[in-house]
Amino acid sequence: MRIAGMVAVIAVGLALRRFGYDLGLPFLGVKYGGSVLWGAMVYLALAALLNSTRAVPVIAFAVGIAASVEFSRLYHTPWLDEFRLTTAGALLLGRVFSLWNILAYVAGVVTAAFIDRRLANRRPADPRL
Repeated sequence: MRIAGMVAVIAVGLALRRFGYDLGLPFLGVKYGGSVLWGAMVYLALAALLNSTRAVPVIAFAVGIAASVEFSRLYHTPWLDEFRLTTAGALLLGRVFSLWNILAYVAGVVTAAFIDRRLANRRPADPRL
């Protein structure tokens, strides 16, 4: 379920970056909407990888990773700056440091955790247990 959610979040994020302005969405919605979705993707990836039923440690870990990636933008080497200029580099690492992005990541992580918890509470218990 989390992997499917992560794939859906990635698809929506890519669509937002590609078509957001064409759809008439405002700059802040496209710019920070992508960051919110990136934060949600980090949470879902970690929650799936760790298979954790405890949201708070996963939230903390996801926020730590997202903030670390944002702070890594302050570090510059020629090869890293070249990678950041590629599409993959821009999507994975970004290009310019912004504290606002960290806030957007936190919003995405917390929102994804909330939805994950709500969906987990709706699933029937495993009858094999």
